[in-house]
Amino acid sequence: MLTFWAKTSGTWINVALVLLGTGSGLLLRNQLSPRMRAIITQAMGLTTIFIGISMAQDLSKAQVGSIAGVILALISLAIGGLLGEWWQIENRLTGLGNWLKARFKGGSRFTEGFVASSLLFCVGPMTILGSLNNGLLGDSTILVVKSTMDGLVSIALTGTYGIGVGFSILPIIFYQGGLSLLASGFGQVIPDPATAPSVLLVTGIGGIMLLGLGLNLLEVGRIHVASFLPALATGPFISWLVQSLSL
Repeated sequence: MLTFWAKTSGTWINVALVLLGTGSGLLLRNQLSPRMRAIITQAMGLTTIFIGISMAQDLSKAQVGSIAGVILALISLAIGGLLGEWWQIENRLTGLGNWLKARFKGGSRFTEGFVASSLLFCVGPMTILGSLNNGLLGDSTILVVKSTMDGLVSIALTGTYGIGVGFSILPIIFYQGGLSLLASGFGQVIPDPATAPSVLLVTGIGGIMLLGLGLNLLEVGRIHVASFLPALATGPFISWLVQSLSL
């Protein structure tokens, strides 16, 4: 029987490294000119797009029955996006950021940094697979690698957005930590998370969301990425439904 720490150790390491990265970013922030901070944000945007494209390619392996993964992703994103707009997830996340900004006297880009970093740190295959491994086996290796990457990224993001990046530990704790705690129940449903169609579908959907986030960081457009968060749940449900109907 795994202890609470064994199941969630990766999440707490993630929290610690994001806070360390945020602190380092605040110390270095005044050393960078606005143009240098802008180029760092552009580098983050381009890298996020690349990661998103790499993740989205998993949709080619996520076929369920006779339906291609990209079709399932489209349906999941459409339904999830409608639910997200109905529930006003982006507005609520922005509202939480604004409340934290007022409560802790954050800078002008506090909320933007909180939302962007929360999405970036919580949407991705390492979050899902790492949480499952941590909760099922007590193995935090994947999450430790992810935590190191998040810590380094938070230095760059804090240089641009400020202390709002550090408050992304709240969704990390609730989403990533919660997924780790629920993983014991997933073990009977997902025998091999690395190849399960539902996990591949979630990874692909997450990749498309990261593409949108990358475009936002580059200020190419204004995509309501947070509104698509329900698609991470509707994806596995639709995959299960299609699989059940095809039996």
